[in-house]
Amino acid sequence: MNQSEDRDKVLSAFGGKRGLIDTGIPSVLFLIIFNLRDDLQDALYASIAISLILTLIRLARRETVQHAFSGLIGVLISAWFANRTGNPSDVFLPKLLTNLGYGTVYLIANIAGWPILGLMLGPILGENLLWRHDPARKRAYIRASWLWVGMFFLRLAVQYPIYRSGNVNLLGTVNLAMGYPLFIATGYGTWMILKTVPVTKGPAS
Repeated sequence: MNQSEDRDKVLSAFGGKRGLIDTGIPSVLFLIIFNLRDDLQDALYASIAISLILTLIRLARRETVQHAFSGLIGVLISAWFANRTGNPSDVFLPKLLTNLGYGTVYLIANIAGWPILGLMLGPILGENLLWRHDPARKRAYIRASWLWVGMFFLRLAVQYPIYRSGNVNLLGTVNLAMGYPLFIATGYGTWMILKTVPVTKGPAS
């Protein structure tokens, strides 16, 4: 397996372009409709509708629906939060909680010596848990995982004060800015770290 194939597998594991589209468009549409109509319900219905449409399109084209479906679930949960409180900023509360949860899990796993990226990408790259016995490869997974810890907590550090201020437009804009670009940069950084150390081979290899 060459590095190009490994790179494609790593990027695919993080959702790829389709995953970014399926999870990002509903948030963009929410902001647009909310600003045009200044109505929380209309904005919520629009984001749910586009997420459902994207899921149905993936099903009709027999493409993977993993990210579209997870995006739909996320939109429904966000809509429930905002509808329950009547606070438009609460649309983004589940994302803040998700970043807190993922950041904490990645952090604890790294400290324990079981980096999440190793557990996730090991089977995909064909090395399973063999990297656990390869000090260089293990260190690479830990270094790459620190990038994700940083990404999750950076999002929290920047966005939580904005959430508390109630500025939904600024929160939505910053959420998008720290969504796609930061995610892509972190994924690219992950690959740059991992490619410096060969995939761990088994005894029979």
